[in-house]
Order: sequence, then structure tokens, then C-alpha cells
Amino acid sequence: QVQLVESGGGLVQAGGSLRLSCVASGRTFSSYAIGWFRQGPGKEREFVAAISRRGTNTGYADSAKGRFAISRDNAKNSVYLQMNFLNPEDTAVYYCAADWRYGSTWSGNENEYDYWGQGTQITVSS
Repeated sequence: QVQLVESGGGLVQAGGSLRLSCVASGRTFSSYAIGWFRQGPGKEREFVAAISRRGTNTGYADSAKGRFAISRDNAKNSVYLQMNFLNPEDTAVYYCAADWRYGSTWSGNENEYDYWGQGTQITVSS
């Protein structure tokens, strides 16, 4: 069992930056790839970024490439999402999720994720 808690959301102006954190409980955190997903108003939940269990591989949605960076610190049971050059289209509830898997892979498919946090709201004003 893994419990995930996101933090770092809030209100930011367009062009600004935020850093989200996802802290996990449990002693097997390094066995999980971690993904960030988001759900904007009236939209389906979508993939943002993911990182393999040891941090060797990462992946991003096209909307996040060049602006967002995912990282993790397994000693702290934590994953981070640094978001730069935010725009109003980034307004959403952001969720982190854990996917138990072997190897240095990650998935952008939310159906492969086993555990989810409660989410943190990000609002970007124009």
C-alpha cells in the first residue's frame, strides 16, 4: 500500500513558476514509477510527466516538454514537478500516481497506475 500526498499548488500569474511535491508513505517507494497527471475544468484527466523508479528515465506530454521537469529523491520518498512558463491552459488539479513495475520504464497510461493522491489545485491567471 502506498499513500501519496501532493503539495505546492496555488495561484500564479502567467509566465510564473511552481514546484509541486509528492510525498509517499511506505518502504517500497523505489519500486514504483511515478507519474503526474492533471484534470482541467471540464476536461478529461491527462498525462503530464513520469519518472522511472530510480529516476533514470523520464517522459513528458508535448504540452510539458521544455517547460516542466520531473525529478525524484527516493531517500525522501518524494517526487517533484518543476513547472516554468505557466499559462492559463495549465490550470488544473494535479495528481501524482504510483505504478509498480520492473525496470527503468514509465507509462503515460493512467490505467496502469495503482495509487493516486488527492490532488493539488493550480490556477494560472492571465
